[in-house]
Amino acid sequence: MSLMELFIIAVGLSMDAFAVAICKGLSFKKVRLKNAGIIGLYFGVFQAGMPLIGYFLGSQFQSLITAYDHWIAFALLSVIGINMIKESFEKECEECREEMESDEDKALCFKSMSVLAVATSIDALAVGVTFAFLQIEIVPAVSFIGIVTFTLSMIGVWIGNVFGARYKSKAVLAGGIILILMGLKILLEHMNILVF
Repeated sequence: MSLMELFIIAVGLSMDAFAVAICKGLSFKKVRLKNAGIIGLYFGVFQAGMPLIGYFLGSQFQSLITAYDHWIAFALLSVIGINMIKESFEKECEECREEMESDEDKALCFKSMSVLAVATSIDALAVGVTFAFLQIEIVPAVSFIGIVTFTLSMIGVWIGNVFGARYKSKAVLAGGIILILMGLKILLEHMNILVF
């Protein structure tokens, strides 16, 4: 997998965190670098940790399903992408409603941030399984995903604070489409239909 492909997957995976970071940005009167950094760190660490877990789970079963790994990668990425696309059409996320009603201290509490970080990174667990099947070097891959998510989450906090939630659904929609296209590309490459 090329660096560009990994970057595209990282951006696609980080769109849930980006959208929730926008919601978090709504809860601050003024964004401080420290607050944006804390939010970015939560999402980045969890987004990097989940594919690592998925990779080790997938490695246990790799020898049993090598002949079907491209179909599994396609199915996992497509299901994640479809769920993100459906989520993008929901009127208002529950996290946004909760965050707009809370104060800044509650917005950064450990319990709240941990729950949101796990919720936005569950999809990355399945991608980690896919990485195991494709025999991707996992440490550079998850580090890259974590850095991209950290950066986009910090940007999301700022966007949410400045512009409001108008870009949230578009970000989630784009992330879903990206993941479906990457899954399709993996499938077509393994079937020797697409080579680039």
